[in-house]
Amino acid sequence: MGAVELIEHAPATRLTLPDAVGRALAASDIVDATPDPYTPGRWSLRAGSKVGAVAVTTPGGGEPVTVRVTPKVPIARLFFLLGYSFDPKGGWQDGEVEVAEHREVLPALAHAVERQVDRALRQGLLQGYRTTEESTLVVRGRIREAEQIRRRLGAPLPVEVAYDEFTTDIAENRLLRTAVERLLRLPGVPRDVRRRLLRQRARLADVTAIVRGQPLPHWRPSRLNSQYQHALHLACAVLDGSSTEHSPGELRIDGFLFDMNRLFEDFVTAGLREAFRGTGHTARLQDSHHLDEAAAIRMKPDFVLYGADGTPCAVADAKYKAERRGGFPDADLYQMLAYCTALDLREGHLVYAKGNAPHAAHQVRHAGIVIHQHALDLDQEPAGLLTDIEEVAQRLANTPRV
Repeated sequence: MGAVELIEHAPATRLTLPDAVGRALAASDIVDATPDPYTPGRWSLRAGSKVGAVAVTTPGGGEPVTVRVTPKVPIARLFFLLGYSFDPKGGWQDGEVEVAEHREVLPALAHAVERQVDRALRQGLLQGYRTTEESTLVVRGRIREAEQIRRRLGAPLPVEVAYDEFTTDIAENRLLRTAVERLLRLPGVPRDVRRRLLRQRARLADVTAIVRGQPLPHWRPSRLNSQYQHALHLACAVLDGSSTEHSPGELRIDGFLFDMNRLFEDFVTAGLREAFRGTGHTARLQDSHHLDEAAAIRMKPDFVLYGADGTPCAVADAKYKAERRGGFPDADLYQMLAYCTALDLREGHLVYAKGNAPHAAHQVRHAGIVIHQHALDLDQEPAGLLTDIEEVAQRLANTPRV
């Protein structure tokens, strides 16, 4: 078989797969893969919150099995969530990150990256200073005395030097080059997009690609790299670990996946932080706290709001969950109750992607704590989504303390 089409959080699909491929998918945590206990070669595949495409190549170089997972939200909306998470002030709206006619994640991502890289490079490659350390026969810059003594044992030549070089081989260009290279290696990139990516790689030919496994170089938004910023955000999305490339046994898995859990959490927390900007409050994401006095049980709420005196005044957690008949999961309520107890708050807020139930508020017995559950409708336009985030922020602002 060539391709398996799945939908995020949809019911499981039963199909025939090579057992080695099924086991590789199960071990990689890409989808839920379960073998049929009665029929060899039959597998049940169910997509969770990871969307995108991967290809599993069996030994011998046979035709790879491609698994594509389509998100429930429109592709343009997915890129709005991604762009807003990166840069709430950047004005990323549906359509600003071009996805053309593509309706699948990987083709849309490759198209978007290529278009943004093309825009970034229209005025030529950005140049900047890069610190270079090397051994040379000519003194340039400053001598690294400690390194000279350690490596040369008193020999005058060659000399260990460090100097600043004005070059195009800087972090911004290296990130773009590496993202383009990464996309060119992935299966499922349309031919016309691949051709344009090759053209962008040629424009970045003098830039050093980042070796896989090395940390990504740091870049900081500035006036000088303003035309690069959208492209850099998308490049980092390609390179930040959401991509899949490994070899379990003799099989090879290549592809790219967005984790909708993380994407939804990033969007909600970025939106809430933006809503409180300039209000005198301080918002912290994934801030570490402890449930017990001995500080042995650590908790990391997605969003904690602090007042001017530095004490917590509101807490929220984002939950992108599969729809379930009984409404919101009880375990989320217990988790939020623990947050409220440890932070000494009378109210807590759980923010879901709509699909489980409408807004609800639960009064906890004997504790005087109210837990709010909000539902964001991701099918609505960006303006409506941001309005809903503002309403959640208003409720957080009115949270009373114990």
